Amino acid sequence: MGFHTFDADQADGLERPGRYRWVSAEELIGPLVEADAAVVADLGSGTGFYTDDVAPHVETVYGVDVQSEMHEYYREKGVPENVELVASDVSDLPFADGELDGALSTMTYHEFASDAALAELARVVRSGGVVATFDWSGDGAGEHGPPVDERFSAEAAAAAFEAAGFEVVSAATRTETFGVVARAP
Repeated sequence: MGFHTFDADQADGLERPGRYRWVSAEELIGPLVEADAAVVADLGSGTGFYTDDVAPHVETVYGVDVQSEMHEYYREKGVPENVELVASDVSDLPFADGELDGALSTMTYHEFASDAALAELARVVRSGGVVATFDWSGDGAGEHGPPVDERFSAEAAAAAFEAAGFEVVSAATRTETFGVVARAP
């Protein structure tokens, strides 16, 4: 369903610590550590803002982004040794079946949300592996992030994961964002 991607010319704005107001590093790292995830993908990794937080807690992070401009920015900033950058759409990931222990997505679900993308995640994340997804909520006021009509609710995202065979562990709505943590089939 993705409507548009983030404007790469605005990449500097993705490096603001104020982003933790919407999603904390602990919210992302916790489910991955709990699942003993060693190899994960950051879907829509952009400038690597959150990728850098996850990297010390896993063996390998694949920074997946459809925009090569974002990878260029990340390279200039400095990519941790255990991060590999991958140019790909989420609906066509270049990983083997069950290759990933987990995946995370921060503020990008609305860009890739589709049956094809969730089926692809079900394919590449090992059975029981975790997917932690945080995005702008369709229930929010829309003062930050994409327009409200391009967003999803926690309930809609959870239902989409369940339809793809995932077991939803948690789904929560906050002021402007939602979080869904799910285990792969």
